[in-house]
Amino acid sequence: MRCDLNIENNNRSHHTELNGVERLIVRRGQTFTIILYLKPDSPEFRIGRTKLTLIAETGPSPRRQSDTKVSFSVGDSTVDTEWSASAITDPSGNTVSVCINSSPDSPIGLYSLTLTQGKQETNLGQFVLLFNAWCSNDAVYMRNEKKRQEYVLAQTGQVYRGTHKRIRGKPWNFAQFEPGILDICLKILDENPKFLSNADKDCSERKNPVYVTRVLSAMINSNDDNGVLVGNWGEISDDGVHPGEWIGSEDILRQWAESGPVRYGQCWVFAAVACTVSRALGIPCRVVTNFGSAHDVDANLLIEFVFNTDGELISDDSIWNFHVWVESWMTRPDLGIKYDGWQISDPTPQETSNGVFCCGPASLTATKEGELTTVYDTPFVFAEVNADVVTKLQLSTGKILTVRESTSSVGRSISTKAVGSDERRDITHKYKYPEGSKKERQVYEKAQHHNKLQQRGEKPGLNLKIKLIDNMVMGSDFDVYALLKNNSMESKTCNVKIFAKAVQYNGKRGKPCGYASGKLEVPPGEERRLPLRLMYDTYGPVITSDLMIQVSSITFDESSNYHRAEKTIVLDEPEVEIKLMGRARVNKPVTAELRIKNTLPEPLKNCSFTVGGRRLAYVGANKEAKGRVVFRPTIAGPTVLTVKFNSNKLRNIKGSVKVDVTY
Repeated sequence: MRCDLNIENNNRSHHTELNGVERLIVRRGQTFTIILYLKPDSPEFRIGRTKLTLIAETGPSPRRQSDTKVSFSVGDSTVDTEWSASAITDPSGNTVSVCINSSPDSPIGLYSLTLTQGKQETNLGQFVLLFNAWCSNDAVYMRNEKKRQEYVLAQTGQVYRGTHKRIRGKPWNFAQFEPGILDICLKILDENPKFLSNADKDCSERKNPVYVTRVLSAMINSNDDNGVLVGNWGEISDDGVHPGEWIGSEDILRQWAESGPVRYGQCWVFAAVACTVSRALGIPCRVVTNFGSAHDVDANLLIEFVFNTDGELISDDSIWNFHVWVESWMTRPDLGIKYDGWQISDPTPQETSNGVFCCGPASLTATKEGELTTVYDTPFVFAEVNADVVTKLQLSTGKILTVRESTSSVGRSISTKAVGSDERRDITHKYKYPEGSKKERQVYEKAQHHNKLQQRGEKPGLNLKIKLIDNMVMGSDFDVYALLKNNSMESKTCNVKIFAKAVQYNGKRGKPCGYASGKLEVPPGEERRLPLRLMYDTYGPVITSDLMIQVSSITFDESSNYHRAEKTIVLDEPEVEIKLMGRARVNKPVTAELRIKNTLPEPLKNCSFTVGGRRLAYVGANKEAKGRVVFRPTIAGPTVLTVKFNSNKLRNIKGSVKVDVTY
């Protein structure tokens, strides 16, 4: 007569209750129960005698050969490793409870469920099937419950930016369980070029998380397809949103579903959206930041910086101050059991892979061990975290001199959010062996790059470095120094230049904001410094929202020996203070007081706090900006209130506070 999909109970047992109770959402390899209500005049249902067959189908053209259509009889027990069903009758004989087990190797997606009895077919309804980190037979199985809670179910997290010495965690709302987001994630799979060219093969391959992850790596960017985000590392025009404005994935995904590729994204936005989609589909996923990330254009595992005598970079290789990607947890039967676990994929469009702008999944184990013959894109990932760096000088005669070699400039403080807290976890040791160790060098040689460079400490002769001070706050004036140390036995007379330029996080240099030069006499065994005063009046107009300044220094001694040093400054920004004026209760209004101190030596204009997409404007601020927001929680439990402050001078400053909502 009718079928009850038992949505509330099934969703709860499958850890999908946060998606709501409007439809059935289950994870593969795990049983779920539906209830059949029989017509009053139906023959008695007898287990083993009444022949019932269920048909589960997914995709536009379901086929048994593609595993997108499967038929299975209702028997007296289920089987863990395949589609199967068992039944129990109610004592009254009016209802039959059918327990269904899906195969842990089934394609994920939207399914229809049909019951056949003889020549009669009854449509029982639809359900969504996801990957299952709780099922030991699933390729994405994780043993640890706390990790499953973090990497599948957590809806908020931290994305790390800055430099390896000044790491900043920024909150991000993944929002994978918000209404409609799962449908959008499934739509992303249906928009990918492989589906459009061969839907049957694509839907069949969705049983494999390696395949799905590679598809997402291509579809989160829009370089080759109707993907989610358009990248922009230059001037941001009025036709899109600055990447720093985004505080979560929900608005991006909804905008894409309504009107196509969203303008604009940069690496942390691409990665965070990829994490949302992966978690929504059931793949355990985390966002990872690599500080000092090499972009190896010519794939030789070597970053070569060539400068002219004016200190200008004239080569193409680059090291980004930071770069963000994702790791996804799964087995790798295509590579072997030793490569199971975290897999690196990068949706930021940097280089093509098999003609498409995507990267990965590359095994984290293969990356650490230098196994560059493994798929996918392991050589590129290896270079990002472990390339060697050579700095060269091109003289006016055209002759090129090697002036500096380093094995430790790339791949520093590789970071991700810790399980169960907002603390940063350093996972550099997961990517490579300790810098300069014998094992690390052996791995590098295994990666088919001969070891030209060796780790070294201070050299004899002159050593040049950039010295910074503490508390470099946006809006303040402060000094930086070119510091020369003479480790030789005789005095050195040196011509020193120190200059500063605004810089973006991807290493792109902007306009100059400071310069000083002088001649230093450095006695043996002593240090001398040349100061450069960085004035807000000079750097304020040219600095980007990354709040980064690159300071460089070059020096020549009387023997024309050349030395160069470089360091990136990340200015501190004021903090958004959020204070709850009372306890947060379900369906009860609660007020949050917002406050931020103006650290600039000038008034701020067009000031606003933004909370959940609502802009709260107020009268202009000079010393301190204040605001209030009233919100009404709808669900009990821990959540995060995220606030963004904007003005004409201080932009995209975010703050957050944890809120424990009670009844």
